Amino acid sequence: MKNLHFKHSLPLVLICLSLLTGCKSKSEKEDTLSSEEKNVAVNKEKGLKDYYANFFSMGVAVSPRSLEGPSATLILKEYNSVTPENVMKMGPIHPEKDRFYWEDADKIVDFAQANKIKMRGHALVWHQQTGDWIFKDENGKKVTKEELLKRMKTHIDSVVSRYKGKIYAWDVVNEAIDDNPNEFLRNSDWYEIAGEDFLIKAFEYAHEADPNAKLFYNDYNAIIPEKRDRIYKLLKNLIHKGVPVDGVGIQGHWSIFSPSEEELRKALDMYSSLGIEVQITELDVSIYPWEKERRALKSGESSEFTEELQQQQLEKYDMFFKVFRDYKDVLTGVTFWNVSDKYSWLDTYPVEGRKNYPLLFDEDLKPKKAYWKVVDFDEQNN
Repeated sequence: MKNLHFKHSLPLVLICLSLLTGCKSKSEKEDTLSSEEKNVAVNKEKGLKDYYANFFSMGVAVSPRSLEGPSATLILKEYNSVTPENVMKMGPIHPEKDRFYWEDADKIVDFAQANKIKMRGHALVWHQQTGDWIFKDENGKKVTKEELLKRMKTHIDSVVSRYKGKIYAWDVVNEAIDDNPNEFLRNSDWYEIAGEDFLIKAFEYAHEADPNAKLFYNDYNAIIPEKRDRIYKLLKNLIHKGVPVDGVGIQGHWSIFSPSEEELRKALDMYSSLGIEVQITELDVSIYPWEKERRALKSGESSEFTEELQQQQLEKYDMFFKVFRDYKDVLTGVTFWNVSDKYSWLDTYPVEGRKNYPLLFDEDLKPKKAYWKVVDFDEQNN
């Protein structure tokens, strides 16, 4: 009986030992979880908008297609503001003088309204993605200044009035400063026909169409000193003339190489000194140096997102958001330009077919290491 009792007890002993060993292994496994994995486990429902709720709104540029399926789920979790990437630009929304195309823009506005998300409008007046009809008469010749301003007013009245009360801010004029440091305003058709008045009237018309909307001037390379100073000069001149400019949109098309922290802080100081709002409107961090002109992909040119590049991008994003948090009384919004690395305008510009990885979510819509760095901060010390 004694031996029989031991014989039947042995499996129980082994089971207990197995359970104890299993518990220990589980504990050891938890200890080896990366900070990213722990964050995922703890903060499944938390998004960028929640981490930065006490700082500024967190937005993203969208297309109608991105408002469906997994990307829509990601948008709703992470962001509380959206901007249409292309569909509200003059070319797509007003392709002919007497014809508007509202369907795509309406989809985005309806999505924002249904989900109680703020929406920025982009962009009313720009030298690109603009139909030639606005600059030419029935004979193909350039219209007069008076006619151009009349057509611009019709466009702004129609678009802004349609979404009045649904769009809280507009990029009214986009990229009017010349890239050449020896020039001031870009020599576009707008400027060639109407001079500086096209800028002034654009803001006045937008304000008349929706007096409650925030009106922004928006531009790229707005941190680089030589262009920053000219954007500052433009804004100061407009404000001095009583033009209803509420803010400046800094297109954050940056890279792992630039801008520096010093340049970023200096620009934020300068723009905010004008007494206007500042927003980062088109944020992405390229893994390649800045290029303006389009070119072909070079033989052997790599587009691999190496560990080294991931680390450099993480460090740059970390620096940018540390500065943003320091300027929470100045910044009123940060908007990423596209949802994830699955699609970015930088995949086709400036080099067609060169894959870029500029955002906080990878091609599978999963948060990258840079994401966890952006949200890993002590709110009490910010």
